[in-house]
Amino acid sequence: MTIVADEDILGGEPRVEGTRIGVRHIAGKVVSGGQTPAYVADQYDISLASVYEALSYYYANLEEMKGFERENAEAFERVHDDGLQPKEPVS
Repeated sequence: MTIVADEDILGGEPRVEGTRIGVRHIAGKVVSGGQTPAYVADQYDISLASVYEALSYYYANLEEMKGFERENAEAFERVHDDGLQPKEPVS
């Protein structure tokens, strides 16, 4: 397996080739979620080597990954804020 990026899949975020599983998804489960790499591999039905490759990519490109995290958080906030605004005043 290898890590690839394609603008048409996951908005261009790096992912495990042949899947829609993003590097950030894997890193989030292992780094932030405290799950073992073996458990994540089993849950996503990918090889353990792919999990370690994704983690290696994550740490080798930490600034890029943090940028994707910021963009994702900002997009979520925009959608959340827009969704809470009434279209017309409530009487």
